[in-house]
Formats: sequence, C-alpha cells, structure tokens
Amino acid sequence: MIKFFHDRWPVFYSDNHLLAVYKPAGLLVQGDQSGDVCLLELAKQWVKQRHQKPGNVFLGLVHRLDRPVAGVMLFARTSKAAARLSEQIRSSSVRKVYLAVVEGEKPASSARLVHLIERLGKNSRIVPRQTPASREARLSYRLLDSAGGRSLLEVELETGRRHQIRLQLAHIGCPIVGDCRYGASEPLSARQIALFARQLTIAHPIRHDPLTLCAPLPMGWPWPAIPGSADSPLWNFNDFHLENILPANIERPR
Repeated sequence: MIKFFHDRWPVFYSDNHLLAVYKPAGLLVQGDQSGDVCLLELAKQWVKQRHQKPGNVFLGLVHRLDRPVAGVMLFARTSKAAARLSEQIRSSSVRKVYLAVVEGEKPASSARLVHLIERLGKNSRIVPRQTPASREARLSYRLLDSAGGRSLLEVELETGRRHQIRLQLAHIGCPIVGDCRYGASEPLSARQIALFARQLTIAHPIRHDPLTLCAPLPMGWPWPAIPGSADSPLWNFNDFHLENILPANIERPR
C-alpha cells in the first residue's frame, strides 16, 4: 500500500484523476482562520513530491469531514474530475458509509432518520418545522452490536448536511462517544469522536466504473470486538508527530 508521509498513514487510491487518503482525527480538511495545518495542503505537497511536479498542484475539494472525525477522504486531481464528482454528490449518487459508537439509549435494530437541520454559527440544530435556513437531512442506520451501555452503528448518509450524523443520532438519545458538543457524557483523550468515514463509493469520473474506497479502522477504535492490528492507521493527527513526517525539502504548513 502507498503511504502518505508515514508508515501508518495510508493512501487508498491514486491515479491521474483522483487521490484518496486517510484523514486522521484532529486534522482540518481545509485551512481556516486558525492557521493550523490541513489535509488539503499536505496532499498537495505529497503529490508535488511524488510526481515531481513544478509549480502549484491542483487538488479539488469535493466533500468534507469534520475535524474530530477520521476516515476516507477523496480529492480530485483535475477540474474535470472535480466537476463530475461534485455532480455525483449533488445528485446523491455517492454512497457514504460510516461507523459510529454511541452512548445513551440502545437504538432500534435499524431505522431511517429524517429531520430538518438549521446551521447555527459553528453548530447545527434540528428544528420542528421548515425555516428559510433549514434543509432536510436523511440517513439510515443499522445496529451492529451493543455492550456496556454503548452501541456500534453502521450509518449510511443520504444527504450531506453539516454535523448531520452527530446531530441526528444525538436527537434520538444516542450521542456519539466523545462528542460533547452534541451531548456525549465525556470527551475522549484526544478530543476525537467515535465517528469514522468507513467507505465511499463513486463512479470514476473518467472511466465511469464503480470505485469503492474503504478505510481500515484506526488503532484505539473504541469497540473491543474490532481490535486494531500492528499496521492500523493512527487515529489522531498528533500521534503522527508532524515534525517527523515531512521530508526536509518539503515546506512545513503554517
């Protein structure tokens, strides 16, 4: 398997049109006002180094993962690929599957959740009726296992609203472990949350054949029946020790 700067940081897919990499929890997808390092800039540097590209590298951001979430992250390497992937996402033809460990009430064996979600500053909220700012959010889940007051869910997104899975599961009394923003009882050690972008299925933007990208669960994933292995990805970005990741000739992100 191709590695992304580190032996425990996998690249899931790479060709002339796409780049799919593992996103650890705690790493921004795109830079913001904090000035913290982000995956998009790291990925551009990786492409530049690996393919010895002069000048600026194009990578199109076609979807996002919240900072405390880990899993599969896909970038487009050309504007044509970016446009075609964005259209797939708009038409809900991309399949996104997550794993979540939740606390609180034991959920039903399976269910489809439909709510109206409204953005509220840095958070989101569910509202009882349509407002000018609300949008419909839909997902389905199935219960995989329960033990010790927690449950393991497989979640499939139908829409992609901000904080959607976190908010909708919390609304039914099942906040994601570690997600204190939406009702979890306590944080996890590195402020990550137990939500993992497990699988992403798209139509390849050029060949049009189905492409499924699946991430192995990270070391420390909080479900004892799914142990990590010696080559499992590291869960948290800080565990990679950025100062030791980038080669000396690669610019350090600010």
